Amino acid sequence: MATTKTIYTGDLRTEITHLKSDTVIATDAPVDNNGKGETFSPTDLVAAALGSCMLTIMGIAARTHGFDIDGTIIDTTKIMGTDPRRISEIIVDITFPQDYDDKTKRILEAAANSCPVAHSLHPDTKQTIKYTYTK
Repeated sequence: MATTKTIYTGDLRTEITHLKSDTVIATDAPVDNNGKGETFSPTDLVAAALGSCMLTIMGIAARTHGFDIDGTIIDTTKIMGTDPRRISEIIVDITFPQDYDDKTKRILEAAANSCPVAHSLHPDTKQTIKYTYTK
C-alpha cells in the first residue's frame, strides 16, 4: 500500500498527501529553478527530513535512557550542487536546551548518526553535523 499520493497541481507545484493521516504538504520549485519558492521545494523536504529523523531517533534514545530533549532545535541548511543539479551538502545544527554529561552526549550523537534518512542519502551528499549544548 502506498504511503503518500502526490498530485501535480500546475505551475511547478505539487500536493503530497500522507494517506494514513490525510496531512497535506505542498511543494514549489525554488526560485533558482524556475519556481516561485513560495513553499518547501522537494529538496528542502529532504534536508528537513534529515533533521526531523535525527530528532526522532534522539527522542527515542532519550526516552529509552530516561531523560528528555524537549525544546531541542535543529536548523538545516541545504547546499545545492551542479552537474547534475543535486543536494551536495546538508548542514545540521543541533541545539539542545541544556548541557548533558559525556555519556548522555555520546548516546544522543550516536542516535543522531544512526538516523535512517542519513543512511539513505547518497554517499556523495556531505552531511555536516554540529552539536551545541547550552548551559
